[in-house]
Amino acid sequence: MARDYYEVLGVDKNASDDEIKKAFRQQAKKYHPDLHPGDKDAEAKFKEINEAYSILSDPDKKSKYDRFGHAGVDQNGFGGGGGYGAYDVDLGDIFSSIFGGGFGGGSSRRRNGPQKGSDLKYNMSLEFMEAAFGLERDIQITKEDLCKACNGSGAQPGTTPETCPTCRGAGRVQQQTQTLFGMTMVTKTCPTCSGRGTVIKTPCTQCRGRGRLKTSKTLHIKIPAGVDTGDLLPIKGEGEPGTNGGPYGDLYIEFRVRSHDVFRREGTNTFCDVPITYAQAALGGEIEVPTIYGKEKFVLKEGTQPGDTSVLRGRGIPNKTNPNMKGDHTLKFYIEVPTGLSREQKQLLTQFNNTLTDRNYTKRSQFFQKIRNIFK
Repeated sequence: MARDYYEVLGVDKNASDDEIKKAFRQQAKKYHPDLHPGDKDAEAKFKEINEAYSILSDPDKKSKYDRFGHAGVDQNGFGGGGGYGAYDVDLGDIFSSIFGGGFGGGSSRRRNGPQKGSDLKYNMSLEFMEAAFGLERDIQITKEDLCKACNGSGAQPGTTPETCPTCRGAGRVQQQTQTLFGMTMVTKTCPTCSGRGTVIKTPCTQCRGRGRLKTSKTLHIKIPAGVDTGDLLPIKGEGEPGTNGGPYGDLYIEFRVRSHDVFRREGTNTFCDVPITYAQAALGGEIEVPTIYGKEKFVLKEGTQPGDTSVLRGRGIPNKTNPNMKGDHTLKFYIEVPTGLSREQKQLLTQFNNTLTDRNYTKRSQFFQKIRNIFK
């Protein structure tokens, strides 16, 4: 099991960006392979540090990791990110970007190898009931996609990119430089081909050699029942195209659920306040109560008090991973005091009130008994 990334860097989960960067500097300087030639343990440790920093220094990946753990950034899991291998991180390249280019590459990984495309995010607002029961919806996204004219090569149809004469297709060049630790070889991105390993002599006229164009695409999305604010729905392969034959990134739909006039929710459980009359509270009986499935018959107990609650099992929101499991629905009752009484109604109410004794008001009689005890 992978170690916690915060633990790897030795920082708290509430650490700032500067604190994370400082911790990475210290750890990377301690375990950098150039300082431990041939030490496989040091190299493995440095890769682990590198992986942790690549996640925690990226706001989007950090957010997914904080929310879902390793599953949120695992290329085979919910987040679609990846570990060390998925980020194609060059040990020397990351280290030199932090320390100003003072160290050589600790990995032979070619920078111009296949790399996964960028992930995209789409914000979707849903009504309360839409989120509760799910729906299907068409959305339109705008993203970069491969140029159809040149199939993403960037070269004019009928021509092909040529191997870069400077780096001979490696995408990287090395040069010797003086550092704090003496002379060392620094691996840098090839300035001629910008790391691609190829050069285009005749650019495609459609994309001007980029191999990509802005496009709009309509997607039909099935939204499961039970989603809530902040949930992410991954759509595999609908992000932007990878480079050098790498796979497409993923699209993440993030939901925002609007509030409801009657119902509230906490996870899959729903709640609502039900107004009842004084007579209903005193006498009990059958009433109608609202649920997200419609009105239902409910037997109110005699002597219901303001604030009393009752739970309807399985009448809440379906679980988004198992729709057959549903939350509960809690009813909270409050008594509405009648207003605008006529003279006759007031007289009848007074006559009725005069017939009541302390036996009819348990809480009231207990309260005044406590008062009497205090002032004995």
